Amino acid sequence: MTVPLLSLIVFMPAVGAALLMFLRNDDAVRWTALGFTVLDFALSIVMLAGFDTTTHEMQFTERRPWVPALGITYALGVDGISALFVFLTALLGWICVLASWVAIDRKVKEFMISLLAMQALMLGVFCALDLFLFYVFWEAMLIPMYLIIGVWGGDGRVYAAFKFFLYTLAGSLLFLVGVIVLYFQGGETFDILALTAQDLPFQVQSWLFFAFLIAFAVKVPMVPVHTWLPDAHVQAPTAGSIILAGVLLKMGAYGFLRFSLPMLPEASVYYSTLMLALSALAIVYGGFLALAQDDLKKLVAYSSISHMGFVTMGIFALNLRGLEGGILQMFNHGVTTGALFLFVGLIYERTHTRSIADYGGLMKVAPVYTAFLALFTLSSMALPGTNSFVGELLVLSGGFAANLAVGAAAVLGALLGAAYLLGMYRKVALGPVSARAQFKIRDVNGREITAILPLAVFVLWVGLYPKPFLDVMDASVKHLLTQVHDRESGQ
Repeated sequence: MTVPLLSLIVFMPAVGAALLMFLRNDDAVRWTALGFTVLDFALSIVMLAGFDTTTHEMQFTERRPWVPALGITYALGVDGISALFVFLTALLGWICVLASWVAIDRKVKEFMISLLAMQALMLGVFCALDLFLFYVFWEAMLIPMYLIIGVWGGDGRVYAAFKFFLYTLAGSLLFLVGVIVLYFQGGETFDILALTAQDLPFQVQSWLFFAFLIAFAVKVPMVPVHTWLPDAHVQAPTAGSIILAGVLLKMGAYGFLRFSLPMLPEASVYYSTLMLALSALAIVYGGFLALAQDDLKKLVAYSSISHMGFVTMGIFALNLRGLEGGILQMFNHGVTTGALFLFVGLIYERTHTRSIADYGGLMKVAPVYTAFLALFTLSSMALPGTNSFVGELLVLSGGFAANLAVGAAAVLGALLGAAYLLGMYRKVALGPVSARAQFKIRDVNGREITAILPLAVFVLWVGLYPKPFLDVMDASVKHLLTQVHDRESGQ
């Protein structure tokens, strides 16, 4: 009997969340949540270890009838595009638990239940091969994320949570309409692989492309539907920000890869120039917004808009280098920006301020903290030898091949990134101690280093030896490009 590995990965956190309901001691809740997320991460390693990089076919597939009358099945599977994100989600899961160990000191059980439920739903999105099942996971994610922001966030948490919910729900409703149209136009099936093989009329593709675009653009987020992100990040607890940056923003880009490109190839090619222009706008605009911030968390939040612009630019360059760079940059952004939000959370726990002007001279009092912060700052600005350099280089190469003006705008965005990141690090770590500083700062402890180290390992691993990560996606990306260009040309 075949072990249902993906079901175990998806529902392991949900089982943990169910078990937490019966626990009363906060320490027992924390250790149980950590145990289930670590076990889930171990299962994701087993999945990657058994992944066949030579094929584009879905692997570890599971199919069972769910609602046969409507053609709905419980179908799971991963390919080279989704496997890395299953692994990333599982990695960040236990890091979020560690990041919340002290920071969350009220309603600990409810928080951990929300966190584990969120992880299960995010994993389901990356594994679903049935469009209805995908939508259930996609929509249900709103609930635990709304609770994480709205209950455990900062002073403006209710407003931020409502704004997040409103934006994403509006996008999801358009996505639902697109799913229904796709169901009837695609032969009354929700099978994602079967729908990918359908040849839809261009007019239908165009309508669906924009319906999906709005839904996915909100999640990325792309300009001008980005305004929910800074509020959500600033008000969310540290774990919430790590989830938002590390995984949730990837959902929109993953939607383009799983639905827009393979199912709507003609529309994707036709509107690729528009998408490249929107990506360039996000890169430059997000960079200028980050440059203007004096709040540490807002700076990292706005940098996400710029960095995700590189991702969408790589995707809609519609060439091998751009696509592989975009997918790798999705993974890199989850590692690097997730780490930066972790560092903002760690220093906020000690000082209860996020104002950059309140810091200075941290290198003298917290040398380990500032050494790791330097690594992730350099990674975020894509210094050679770090993970983001590899992804950004591939994206720029693909972007210039697709459109010179867009490539030039991306270079400007990269320069802005260096400006605001180096400026932030200089003020926080290297500058003189602020006259306003009224706090004593201790360096990171063993628990915090345990959360930081794996992220640092991936910064250097991908930066110095990216081949294993590119090998995972290579066959699937090449197949996706073949689907897009062959069907777009009418073959």
